Formats: sequence, C-alpha cells, structure tokens
Amino acid sequence: MAAEIMLGATVESAIADLSPSKRRKVTKALVDSGMVDPETQAFVPDVFRKVLESTHVPTRQGRERFVDGKRILQYPANLEERGELLAWVASEVFTADEVLTERQVNDRLRPFSQDVAVLRRYLVDYELVERRSDGTEYALTGRGPASMQS
Repeated sequence: MAAEIMLGATVESAIADLSPSKRRKVTKALVDSGMVDPETQAFVPDVFRKVLESTHVPTRQGRERFVDGKRILQYPANLEERGELLAWVASEVFTADEVLTERQVNDRLRPFSQDVAVLRRYLVDYELVERRSDGTEYALTGRGPASMQS
C-alpha cells in the first residue's frame, strides 16, 4: 500500500479492499510514519530524506574501516594502509624476542581472520614477521610493530 501511495495512488484507493478496521489501522500507521499527510491524506515526498538526515552514521577511520573488533573484514587495497593493518596484527600477536611455532602463530591469528594462512603470508611478505626457511618458527623482524601501539 505504501508503494501504491508513493506511485501516486490515493490512500482511499490503496486501502479500498481492506475491512474498515484494517483501513483505520493502515491509515494511522501511514500517518504516524510520516509517509502520509494527516490533513490531505497525500504522500509526503520528503519523508525519506528527513529520515536519512536525522540518522547520523559515524564514519570509521583508520584500521577500524577494515576490522570488526579484531576480525579483519577486508584487506585494504592501498598497500600502505594494508601494511598499517598488518603491523597492528603483528603487534597484537607477537611480543619482542618471542619465537613461535606455526601452530602457535595460527592459533593467535585465528581471532583476526578465518584464513590464517593468507594472513600469516602477508605478515611475512610485508617483512613484519620472519619465517625460518623450513617454516617451523616465526618471530617479529623489528620493522614496525614493536613501535606500534595497540
């Protein structure tokens, strides 16, 4: 009915097939929502603009644009931003002079991403974490995360 009214139908024609009690309820709901003017029973074209203007959605900044809590929602396309996100992850997962097994790294990365192999690879590719050639141990490289704040 709301769609019919938005497309130019009158309230009366839109609710004609309803019982009298349903007509009253629907008319009241349309008026209470601000979609229909109570006097003229006509559609109020600015209703959605007014609702959108009254609702403020805060803009997320920095790494918050890419995470929900600790969970990475997407990796930034911008390589510098991606590096900053990964540096934050490395600083959360590793401590200075700590050497971890691949299993330990995976366990610590799991809260950040479902695909821990990709995240682990990114940390190595961005030279934030170094990996032994046999893949058994991982440690911070000292290039950034140690100076990052959580």
